[in-house]
Amino acid sequence: MNRFIPPVAAVLFDRDGTLVADVPYNGDPDRVRLLPGARRAADLLRAAGIPTAVVSNQSGVGRGLLTHADVRRVNARADELLGGLGTWLYCPHAPEADCHCRKPRPGLVLRAARALGRAPGECLVIGDIAADLAAARAAGARGILVPNAATRPEEIARAPRTAPDLLTAVLPLLPGGRGEST
Repeated sequence: MNRFIPPVAAVLFDRDGTLVADVPYNGDPDRVRLLPGARRAADLLRAAGIPTAVVSNQSGVGRGLLTHADVRRVNARADELLGGLGTWLYCPHAPEADCHCRKPRPGLVLRAARALGRAPGECLVIGDIAADLAAARAAGARGILVPNAATRPEEIARAPRTAPDLLTAVLPLLPGGRGEST
């Protein structure tokens, strides 16, 4: 049976390890470094009119290692370097808080989809760990894993879709792209 799969109408990125180098509990905007291809991927999505958002766990706030202001400053610097990604959402809770928003739960993905005016099933979540894909799945969105050195081999093996880098993940979403990556 052919089931209709809606096109990707929005892309939701994880922040640390996906868009920017993962600096644990980073509260310093001067330490923000884009990962290869991040700016180009953002530029291509903007040019194609595909809205974007960032969904990120920031447990340093709940652990008392960061303030909300710290996270907002780091997000603002990353957004500046990326040329503007639109909506930035984060979960400030420590893992033991058992909140609805912390990935792998769906809260951030659902909020981002709502903020962008899209159904979760029209969204693609791009992240570097299994929790990113699990949050996408729990929300009814699609996900693609872009592994890095910190991604565990079993996460890569279990991922339904992977891409070696952000550009490879994004190119098929664009008009004239090379097929469907989702």
